Amino acid sequence: MDYEVIIIGAGSMGMAAGYYLARQGKSVLLIDSYNPPHVEGSHHGETRIIRHAYGEGESYVEMALRAQELWHELQEQSDEKIFIPTGVVNVGKPDSTFIQNVISSAKNYSLNIEQLTADEINQRWTGFQVPEGYIGCYEVDSGVLMSENGIRAFRKQAEAHGAVLKVNAPVTSISIFENSVKVGIAEESFTAESLIMTPGAGTRRLLPLINLELPLQEERNTFSWFDTDESIYNSTSFPAFSFELPTETYYGFPSIDQAGVKIGRHDGGIPRDMSQPLEEFGAYEQDERDVSRYAERCMPSVGPHKVGKACTYTMTPDEDFIIDKHPDHDHVVIACGFSGHGFKFSSVIGEILSQLVTENRETELDISPFSIKRFLN
Repeated sequence: MDYEVIIIGAGSMGMAAGYYLARQGKSVLLIDSYNPPHVEGSHHGETRIIRHAYGEGESYVEMALRAQELWHELQEQSDEKIFIPTGVVNVGKPDSTFIQNVISSAKNYSLNIEQLTADEINQRWTGFQVPEGYIGCYEVDSGVLMSENGIRAFRKQAEAHGAVLKVNAPVTSISIFENSVKVGIAEESFTAESLIMTPGAGTRRLLPLINLELPLQEERNTFSWFDTDESIYNSTSFPAFSFELPTETYYGFPSIDQAGVKIGRHDGGIPRDMSQPLEEFGAYEQDERDVSRYAERCMPSVGPHKVGKACTYTMTPDEDFIIDKHPDHDHVVIACGFSGHGFKFSSVIGEILSQLVTENRETELDISPFSIKRFLN
């Protein structure tokens, strides 16, 4: 064998998995179509929120807490700034499923949150104008991940422990044998005992090569930065946030390193044709319109729109992840469909993936909600 493990897709999850395997002394090859960190994955745009009292469901809480531990560990090993403890305030109607999930998971896992009325939010952080009838759940111990820094740190550590990285190398073939795999790129091919697939937005292109079909849909989404009054919105005093309105969901960040407030719309993505280049910010009227209207309504002290970027979500029908072994091959593991809320978990998912291809091929964390079988006939 050339390697013990080949990882296809060296972005958020794949790079983390490569590090955890290499740290164990495993021989690892990471293959990526680009050169991470890059703008074609789900990690660009500088920042991501990490939340613990998870509005998308309690099945994520244990992973979120372990992910936080691992981000702290990476921070200690790196000279990159990776985690900023801004806190996170989740805002919505008291009876919304999202807010009820936050409250329930905080109670069941004894998480450090404060429940606030709209007036209390507006008084504590004058940059908000939360409408009457909404409440907020402030997660004191959550905050902001510097996503591209995180990828760089995982890459540096993985390579320092001996992992090999092939960049700008789209995969052209995959052959799965009883106890091994063979992966082709351009004029080269490599063999390994196990395969991890974390190809992000490139997943659907590669699924036929491993005889799988999954109901994934790529979506184009956008996020923006706004000119900012630093005395109001600086990251030392203003939290990251998620904000659920009746028909729209937004998220955002305080001004970090004077970059300005960053706001994105989480829902309302446009289906993307992956055979075409990602359309740049401004290709659609709603790119700037939606976030600007949200800012005018709920954060009126934010200044003019400054710049925006486009990104790709890879969605599953239920918006929950897929993290599982191939149904026919125990030595092939796939993680995909992170539906726009996966980056915060990439540290722990990398750890999980490394466990699924070593020793007893099991992980202590419960990943049954993310079974691939829910989408197979």
